[in-house]
Amino acid sequence: MTKTPDAPDTTAPGGTASAVSPAALPQLRRRVQAVLVATQILGGLGIATGVALAAVLATEVSGTDALAGLASTATVAGPALLAMPLAALMARRGRRAGLVLAYLLGALGAGIAVLGAVVGSFPVLLIGLVGFGAGSSANLAARFAAADLAEPDRRGRAISTVVWATTIGAVLGPNIAAPAGRSVSGLGIPVAAGPFLWAAVVFLVSALVVAVLLRPDPLLTARALAAADEDGADLPENRSLRAGLRAVRESPQARIALVTVAASHAVMVSIMSMTPVALTHHGAGIELIGLVISVHIAGMYAFSPVMGRLADRLGRLAVIGLAVGLLGVAALLAGTAGASHTRVAAGLFVLGLGWSAGLVSGSALLTDAVPQAARAAVQGLSDTIMNTAAGLGGLAAGVIVSQVGYGPLNALAAALLLPMAALALRGVLRRA
Repeated sequence: MTKTPDAPDTTAPGGTASAVSPAALPQLRRRVQAVLVATQILGGLGIATGVALAAVLATEVSGTDALAGLASTATVAGPALLAMPLAALMARRGRRAGLVLAYLLGALGAGIAVLGAVVGSFPVLLIGLVGFGAGSSANLAARFAAADLAEPDRRGRAISTVVWATTIGAVLGPNIAAPAGRSVSGLGIPVAAGPFLWAAVVFLVSALVVAVLLRPDPLLTARALAAADEDGADLPENRSLRAGLRAVRESPQARIALVTVAASHAVMVSIMSMTPVALTHHGAGIELIGLVISVHIAGMYAFSPVMGRLADRLGRLAVIGLAVGLLGVAALLAGTAGASHTRVAAGLFVLGLGWSAGLVSGSALLTDAVPQAARAAVQGLSDTIMNTAAGLGGLAAGVIVSQVGYGPLNALAAALLLPMAALALRGVLRRA
């Protein structure tokens, strides 16, 4: 295959791209990473601004805590439903097309959520939150885009750098929830719905940045580079969902990775989604809730470069073990906090650290474990499983808190770590 310099987007009609020259590859890696970092900041701002009050808004509109968990379920249902279609689109047209679509759907969903709050319709609100969750699909898919062109021994760091970039927007988001709510008070929009209006604008800006600047496409370029080295490796049948499922069946490491990202995300979402409700039961206001969620999100994203470096140096399985330990400690702290807001905040911070360790190490292991041509399909499968597990966890969380309380919720969430720990230990023993 003819190699061309890294200049314009060289995507061909058939969904391929020309391989870049070796000299141009480092510059392309830096450019792709810069664009992904910028959109992660914006996307993180939009997601966190809305997520901070999703459960509170659901409680206001529905009139009951028991349905509050449906808010988090809806926000993760969007990524779960979109993950495979998004992966199929990326397999055909590259990362740029998939990311733009996800951000646009996120903006549309945020607008529908505001409409549901204004008219007082809980079903409309849930439909909007499903679409709003599509913005999370873009931020999740971006971590794999960062790994497309990374050297194998630096994939953990490449993934973690993009995950880290979410810190800025994600930590800022919950803290601007209050001013975002006040900004719509004169428009007849409920205060708790204001952040979703702001999120819609942020998602539109993110879509524009990706559409204009993510060129050439990292996935198509990586595919072209692989095809130049391995004749026939990039045949269309090797990119299909069936090929992705076959790759997972043939790789024990891929299965460990899938369980890791699913369990880590389910534990995090189930505990985090009901923490604002638990805090309100102990007298916390919107500012304190925003602060606690900011601390949690700082744990999720700010230390991801540390997790990426550990995953590259110590190995993916070692960091998966670390994730199990951190998530277990987090459930213990938050579940026994009672009326102590400080202890809840500490638990949520450690919960974020555990999620970061699981996501970064699991994503890197998954990318390592499957052939390049099948990666988009397998990554889509991973996000589908991950968000489905989190959606079920969020749905159950609302019911559990309304029936038996926040403490038992944390204990049951910690039990989800057992399969993850068992598979990781089995992987270590197999390598020994």
